[in-house]
Amino acid sequence: MIRAAALLSVALLLGTFQGVAEAQQLPGVDNIVSDRWEQVGTDVESHYRFIGNVEMTLGDAMLYADVVEVFVDKDLIVATGNVTLVQTTNRISAERGEFNYKTKLGTFWTAYGFATIKPPAPRPGALAPPPVSNQDTDVYFQGDVVEKIGGRKYKITKGGFTTCVQPTPRWQLTSDTIVLNLEHYTFLRNAVFSVKGVPFLYTPVMYYPTKKDDRATGFLIPTFGETTLRGESIHNAFFWAIDRSEDLTLMHDFFLKTGQGVGSEYRYNFGGASNGDLKAYFLNEHNATYSLDDGQTQTVPTSHSYEVHGSGTQFFPFGIRARGRVDYFSNITENQSFNMNYLNAYASQRSYGGNAIGAWGTYSMNATLDHTQWFSSATQSATTGSWPTVSFTRNERLIPGTPLYFSAGAQYASLERNGQDTEHPELDYNQDVTRLDFSPQIRFPFTKWQWFTVNSTLAWRDTFYTRSLATNPETNSVETVDQSLNRKFFTMQAQMVGPVFNRVWDTPDNQYAEKFKHTVEPFLTIVRTSAIDNFDKIILIDGTDYIVGGNTQLTYGVNNRFYAKRPSAPGQRSQPREILDVSISQSHYSEAQASQYDIQYTTSSNTIAPSNFSPILMTVRAMPTNEFNAQSSIEIDSRYLALRQVSAGGGYSWGGWLQTNLNWSKRAYIAQLQGFNDPSTLTQAISGQTNVHTRDNHFGGIYSFNYDVLQGTMLNQRVSAFYNSQCCGIAFEYQTFNYAGVTQGLPVSADHRFFLSFTLAGLGNFSPFNGAMSGVPR
Repeated sequence: MIRAAALLSVALLLGTFQGVAEAQQLPGVDNIVSDRWEQVGTDVESHYRFIGNVEMTLGDAMLYADVVEVFVDKDLIVATGNVTLVQTTNRISAERGEFNYKTKLGTFWTAYGFATIKPPAPRPGALAPPPVSNQDTDVYFQGDVVEKIGGRKYKITKGGFTTCVQPTPRWQLTSDTIVLNLEHYTFLRNAVFSVKGVPFLYTPVMYYPTKKDDRATGFLIPTFGETTLRGESIHNAFFWAIDRSEDLTLMHDFFLKTGQGVGSEYRYNFGGASNGDLKAYFLNEHNATYSLDDGQTQTVPTSHSYEVHGSGTQFFPFGIRARGRVDYFSNITENQSFNMNYLNAYASQRSYGGNAIGAWGTYSMNATLDHTQWFSSATQSATTGSWPTVSFTRNERLIPGTPLYFSAGAQYASLERNGQDTEHPELDYNQDVTRLDFSPQIRFPFTKWQWFTVNSTLAWRDTFYTRSLATNPETNSVETVDQSLNRKFFTMQAQMVGPVFNRVWDTPDNQYAEKFKHTVEPFLTIVRTSAIDNFDKIILIDGTDYIVGGNTQLTYGVNNRFYAKRPSAPGQRSQPREILDVSISQSHYSEAQASQYDIQYTTSSNTIAPSNFSPILMTVRAMPTNEFNAQSSIEIDSRYLALRQVSAGGGYSWGGWLQTNLNWSKRAYIAQLQGFNDPSTLTQAISGQTNVHTRDNHFGGIYSFNYDVLQGTMLNQRVSAFYNSQCCGIAFEYQTFNYAGVTQGLPVSADHRFFLSFTLAGLGNFSPFNGAMSGVPR
């Protein structure tokens, strides 16, 4: 009677007829289906065997097998024959498996399976992950023995894994022992990386992230490269996700010909626009011998250099926002030869500084630290900046009972202006000066008519300088002396716009726009500056100092604006937008010297002969569609009606998969005009870039160049391309860099650079410190 009751309870418990087990009697087993079942042994409550098409429901998991044995007292399941365990997005198939049906952990023999890593949605305020592939992240694994030791953690013995679905995977990692933790990391011993079944790389130990989160600690995928100057190279990095708001990348570069470099990058984002980054790099190069074009050899000696780059923004109490930045290098030649960005290398400057701003009602404050050193050669440099500049402003407010507005500004500036020549110290100079400036202003606006407006201002300015210029009678040269100087003057100004003329055309049948509008805006600005008797003694550093006294300046011209009423996108409501802006202007000075210091014109310079007329300036901006834009600026000498300088550029974007831009600039030759009659100072250059990729980002490339038209020399060319498949990708970059256009003294006239980077789905990769592979999606 007792035995029959026990059998009945087992039948109800294990579901011989597809019954449902009671949770309190067999926790973790919800349902069992099989062709037949039997009791094994004499203890009816401890051991049962299910045979034929067995299906077991274990909470969020399903087990399939030919034969399943359940050991109730041990919470153990032993499955054989076509064993498959499916749990959410994880799946294991094996010849045989033993596991605990409560914890769902166990061991599988001759097993294979897969698990999916799904990246989460971006979190506000969190740092972005390091560069990674955006392809699928299904991880396929196999091994002689696969142990499931956690919810998404596996130990694989004599096996491997990949993210490729092909019968012969494009890449695969095999190892004696693999700990595959899909929530955190993967650890391998005696790992072999294979490409299409061919062994490619061996490493005794390997560790990298396989975390489903967007940032995880681990090694990033290396980048391989080769350059004419430094030879073959390999770039490695380790990424440390310190916490949600901070991370650190450690980098090591090996250059076969010259040595190695180490660096790091720290990033933080504490929310509320408080964020920043800091990169530091040390380059340790041993001596290297090069074969020159004439058959001789040159040995470059050992060198050590470093560079630091960073920026940060931080909010402080009392509404103060501070920013800091640094772009510093120890060796100009190393920086120019190492930097992949042609514009950064050509700029030849290093700087650091900071800024803090705050506003309290009608008052505001701006404090700035700036130190910039400009290099004209490896031995000559000039320094400019301020240490510090502090400005206080009383913002413009209406004077009660009057139509007048009052504002005032005060500034303290410790200005830097000096030069160094390490080969000829006697040529060094120092014009550093401290300046105190105060300037109140009253403004009267006339806005009674929309078609004609006038803004009139009256300002007084008092500026004190701690140092000044003086002529040495013995050498007849200008020198800087420690003699203070005070400058005072009045400025009266009237800005007139109008009368404004408008014309509108209705074009309902026009496919581009349903309405057009043309606006003509003539303008005239009159500025009268009282006499400044000591202008020649002032140390000229910025626009505050460039004011020429006793001068009446008239700036006149006309703006032509064209508008079109059209939808900004298909299906949207039509709205007016400015599609073309053409402006032409010129200035007249009663004092010809003022033409040399007018910052409105880029060709103004004290090296150009003074004139009562400025160059004629014409600017054009075109924005006919969201996809296309163009701009041009032309300066024409008013005396000889010859071109001084011209620049033009434009950009086009098509469907989000093609972006291109092209820019051209020229400084012309004018035989009669001082400052433009020296052929060595003339320039003409073209630069451009095109970025194209498929909509799914599987294929793409970047091409950019800088060309010196005057010299007929290609200064820089860069070609990058990438291919991303379901499980992996490859990206390469090739660049030719003409050192003749940037720096001298290197053993090669041009550097040819090649870089190669692989991507494994779900794993990180990075760009080397010098900017190689930057902007290439991987």
